[in-house]
Amino acid sequence: MSDASWIDRFIRHLEFERRLSPLTCKNYRRDLDTLWTFCEQANIDGWGALDDGHIRAYAAACFRKGLSARSLQRRLSAARTFFRYLMRENHVSKNPVTAVSAPKSKKRLPGNLDADRMARLLDIPGDGALVDRDRAMLELLYSSGLRLSELTDLDCGDVDRHDGTVRVTGKGNKDRIVPVGRQALKALARWQKSRGELAGADEPALFVSNRGTRISTRSVQARVSHWARRQGIDSNVYPHLFRHSFATHLLESSHDLRGVQELLGHANISTTQVYTHLDFQHLAQIYDQTHPRARAKNKG
Repeated sequence: MSDASWIDRFIRHLEFERRLSPLTCKNYRRDLDTLWTFCEQANIDGWGALDDGHIRAYAAACFRKGLSARSLQRRLSAARTFFRYLMRENHVSKNPVTAVSAPKSKKRLPGNLDADRMARLLDIPGDGALVDRDRAMLELLYSSGLRLSELTDLDCGDVDRHDGTVRVTGKGNKDRIVPVGRQALKALARWQKSRGELAGADEPALFVSNRGTRISTRSVQARVSHWARRQGIDSNVYPHLFRHSFATHLLESSHDLRGVQELLGHANISTTQVYTHLDFQHLAQIYDQTHPRARAKNKG
């Protein structure tokens, strides 16, 4: 049996033993045919003669031809699986792909609104309890970089207007305290005056629906979309965009990556103030000096 025919045997294994889809099997065949062509061109005498150096040369050749990192990952994954099969069948003694990693795919950068468009979006006109609520929600999303669920989970007691902070329960049920900018504090104060028009006396939620109960994430998404259209923002605006914009604008101004990650509550840095080496006053100073809504002067 020629070594090329092992690809046919492997594809039948995928079809009948693993019951993979025809499209998946077709992709495996194409990727393995490419590897076999490389072996022939490099005068490599069969699968057993391949080592990790050959695999790296193969990956480099694919990359030079313009193959994306994701496609290269797929090709190496196919080869790795194929060699596991060859080892199971005792045709080879080692898997040369195990020690080879493909380059990581470039992560898509999150979208954000520039400071001017964000200011236009947040300049919500009108009066009334619902407008006050929406203005406070949007200001707080941007001011403190909250996740949507963090916003809707807030209770009235989580906001300390005297200290200018909000206590947030993030992923993993971990708490963190983040600063609240001047404009957001003004909007919150206005909302808390009119909140009683919607919320019952026993309702703990900071933000409530027009039925007086805790507002849902879906409702916040709808209100964000409503105000984006109303304010003439042509981009696709969604709640998490405020968090992306918060991070982007602070990083552009402060260049303090670790400080911004702390404010965001990212788990790989620290999800709470307790376990961080960063001083909260330092974080507050970064915030006051760099966040556009913290620097904004009160409008009369």
